[in-house]
Order: sequence, then structure tokens, then C-alpha cells
Amino acid sequence: MSPLEKNIMRPKRKYNDQGPKDAFEERVIEVNRVSRTVKGGRRIRFRALVVIGDKNGKVAMGMGKSGEVSEAVSKAASRARKSIIEVPIINGTIPHEVIGQFGAAKVLLKPASDGTSVVAGGSVRVVAELAGISDLLAKSLGSRSKINNIAATIVALSSFNKRAVSSLEKYKNVVVAETKADEETDKEQKAEEKKVDQPAKEVVSNKKDKPANTEIDKKSKK
Repeated sequence: MSPLEKNIMRPKRKYNDQGPKDAFEERVIEVNRVSRTVKGGRRIRFRALVVIGDKNGKVAMGMGKSGEVSEAVSKAASRARKSIIEVPIINGTIPHEVIGQFGAAKVLLKPASDGTSVVAGGSVRVVAELAGISDLLAKSLGSRSKINNIAATIVALSSFNKRAVSSLEKYKNVVVAETKADEETDKEQKAEEKKVDQPAKEVVSNKKDKPANTEIDKKSKK
């Protein structure tokens, strides 16, 4: 058998087009069918909007077009990986209130206390969850387009000043440490007051009663 015949008979290798797996989670927001008019007629394609995030402060969005849905989604995910932003998260929420604008859409983001969860619309909620934000208050103003709202949310999250955020985080850590120290001192003072107010208990020794000698009593009666 010639070398050419060996190459023909050799089974084809299956290559993994997805590449190595990373820590980013992908969510497909929407897939729309778009068309373009050409000389021969209309050319129909698909447009996918994808948001990715590692739930640890990194998030991004991307769009892709192709003749097939799977290819459009993979293109959108690969483009999103090229535009990842880092979001500063303090105690599960954002550092301060911020407004993001993209096109005709405006998104207002406010920090929330622990246990509030994400109170936002569908598209803004997805971005917050993939970024790792657990407590947030959001309001969409203006356009209802999912693309513009997601882009406005990412613009708002990328507008935090790193120096101001770091100083704010240090200040919050100091305040938390001081409050914990005050609580511990209050507990110690209450425990000491209880010890002083509590009366001393008398220790009573439990002695066993001796059994009465019935035989001696009978003789004395006789």
C-alpha cells in the first residue's frame, strides 16, 4: 500500500473547536433572525447576544452573526472574552450609586444591604449575577432594548474609580473591625455585671440519715 493510500484510509482526527475550558459561564440572552437584501434576494442570518462572567468580578458581553445559530453563539462568546471588565465588589454589592448610559438606555444601579438579593430586570439581573453581585438595586430608564440595557449596565460597572474604591473598602473594613471590637467589649461588661449581681449560693452538704436501731427501742420499752 502506497503512502498516499495510507493517508486516505487513515481516519480523520476530531479537533475540538471550543478550545480549553475556562471559568467563565455563558448565557445566551437572545437570538434574532436578521436579513439583508442582495442582488439575488434576501440573505437570512442569525444574530446572538451572549453575556459571560466568572461570578468573581469579571463580566462581558458580545454579539455574533452567522448563518447558523451555534456559530453565532460561539462568535459572540469569543468576542465577549476580548472585552472583559473587572467589577469591584464590596460585601456582595457595588461601592456606590452609579448611572450608565448607552444610546437611548439609562440604567441606575444602587448598592443594597446584605440579604436584599438582586432587584432588577431580566437583562440587568443576568449581568449582575454573572459578575458575582449578590445584593443590588437597579432601575432601567429609557429604552427597553436588551442590547442597550446590557451595554449601559456594563458601562456603569466599568466606571468605578479604582483608587476611590480601594480607599472606601479600607474604610469599611476599619468600621467593621471597630464595631466587632465594641460588641466584644459590651459582652464582657455584661458578663461581669451578671457575676457581681448574682448572690453567692450556699453549699449544703447532703448527709445520709442513719437507720434507726429498732432492737434497742424494743428492749427499752420492755
